[in-house]
Amino acid sequence: MPDTTDTLLGSATPDLSDPRRYTEDGIEEVWSSLRRTRPVFLTRRPGAADFWSVLSHDLATQVLKDSTTFSSTGGMRLDADPVANAAAAGKMLIVTDPPRHGGIRRVINSAFTPRMVKRLTDNIRLTAVQVIEDALDRGEVDFTQVAARLPVSVIADMLGVPRADWDFMLKLTMIAFGADEADRTDRNTVAEAHTELLVYYDNLLRLRRRDPQDDIVSAMAHGLVDGVPLTDEEILLNCNGLISGGNETTRHATTGGLLALVRQPEQWDLLRADPGLVPSAVQEILRFTSPALHVLRTARQEAVLDGQVIRPGDQVAVWLPAANRDEAVFAEPDRFDVTRTPNRHLAFAQGTHFCLGSALATSELSIFFEEFTARVATATPHGAPRRLESNLVWGFTSVPLTLTRRTAP
Repeated sequence: MPDTTDTLLGSATPDLSDPRRYTEDGIEEVWSSLRRTRPVFLTRRPGAADFWSVLSHDLATQVLKDSTTFSSTGGMRLDADPVANAAAAGKMLIVTDPPRHGGIRRVINSAFTPRMVKRLTDNIRLTAVQVIEDALDRGEVDFTQVAARLPVSVIADMLGVPRADWDFMLKLTMIAFGADEADRTDRNTVAEAHTELLVYYDNLLRLRRRDPQDDIVSAMAHGLVDGVPLTDEEILLNCNGLISGGNETTRHATTGGLLALVRQPEQWDLLRADPGLVPSAVQEILRFTSPALHVLRTARQEAVLDGQVIRPGDQVAVWLPAANRDEAVFAEPDRFDVTRTPNRHLAFAQGTHFCLGSALATSELSIFFEEFTARVATATPHGAPRRLESNLVWGFTSVPLTLTRRTAP
């Protein structure tokens, strides 16, 4: 894994944008060492854009909360396609700054009526039970595939996809967003899946313009931002963003959370013995797994972070898992502790772009682990986990487990 020479610091520093770094264990030690010595540093990359890394909790929070200085319109991830980003900026929620960001967010949030929230919660419970029971019937499973089913179903329900099409959406979503780099060699297949998703949501949008329901597509189809309706392009871009964001975080948090419980059986025993620990356990799962590796901001004006001068136009990558392992905020940060409280993690980011689906993701994780600990006696590895090769998502492509059913007392 190549290191780059950081001329500002005058020493070799690791290139945190190299996705190969996240395929093996040990990145936590790299973050810890850098956070102690250089919580903000510049990476120069021949042939690619230079960027600043922010690794401490307080500085990460400062950047995330300051949308005046640090803009999202330059892209939310390192090395994103600049043409695609320019086309989405100001239209897609995650690459839009205030005040328009607030207008789009309010339209989407308006869909979460009490009736819709109840429907989603009921369906989360039903789907979680079905997913877990199916896995127990099989016994030996790749848990990444098990964990994928619930979030895709929830997102489909939230957007307004009929239940009959949920399996179809799962298949398309896994091809478009779920595969690792080794499986993405057939770019045509991935592109076709993205196209099919957009065509599906375009058809759903046309239907919801005529016949609105309690769902997000209906809310966007009939909502106004500054008195003006959202365009079809804006709605489809935001559908795409919601599918990607909602799928990745919850799926990888579920997988990583269960693996943490498997590796620390005393924590599994605590959670099984006391279901009242589920809320704190879920927050610890979010902190410990931190599926979103980084979020990107672009400086609009000069700023100083830890003595380093950030110039207008500079890219700033906030490494969320590194901030979530900051010793200044979390005692024994590398220890997974289902009783940890308070837990001021940044897994959902902070500020204007605090995750829109945070409450829903928390409900999914809470219900899943409630049902899982109630129904599963043991979860035992029958093969080595395989990590995702990505600098955007910290997760797994394969976690082989053998599950046994918990018998009634």
